[in-house]
Amino acid sequence: MTTARTPTRNRRAEILGAAAVLFAARGYHGVSIEDIGSAVGISGPALYRHFSGKEALLREMLLDISERLHEQGARLATAPPTAEAALDALLGGHIAFALGDPALIRVHEQELDNVPEPARRAIRRLQRLYVEEWVTVLSELHPSCEPARLRAATHAVFGLLNSTPRSAGELAPEAMAALLHEMARAAFDALP
Repeated sequence: MTTARTPTRNRRAEILGAAAVLFAARGYHGVSIEDIGSAVGISGPALYRHFSGKEALLREMLLDISERLHEQGARLATAPPTAEAALDALLGGHIAFALGDPALIRVHEQELDNVPEPARRAIRRLQRLYVEEWVTVLSELHPSCEPARLRAATHAVFGLLNSTPRSAGELAPEAMAALLHEMARAAFDALP
């Protein structure tokens, strides 16, 4: 049996990655199917073998990263033996994402409104579930703190971590990761 003619997940991932970089740099409306195809070495029309259109590509891109973050968050929140270790694992996972995929952060910030409403609701739901993984861990570390305050702190730390498309560059990735981790822990440690 041969799989050479079967579109692979890797090809789709390659297209999604190229589209994320282009959308981040030029905006969703500033990028054509031909631009995306050219970035991965295929014709624009050949892209339709993988995605029904640019909107479907954007939808899958943002749903995929939201699903991956939620799944990773659920795993990292429960696998470590202590809440301290779980928080460090959550921070490490999100920092790795932020430093490794800054284009996806920009696309989400700039282009979520271009995703059709049913998918946008699904993306927002996954994001809320991801936040709740953090809130659950933080509630163990700060039992007297109200969940709304923990949620607000989590969003504030996400703002810090997701600033990497604008802030990472002068430091080596390892140094930036350590700085982000230290700053995020300091923010959470300020909770009552």
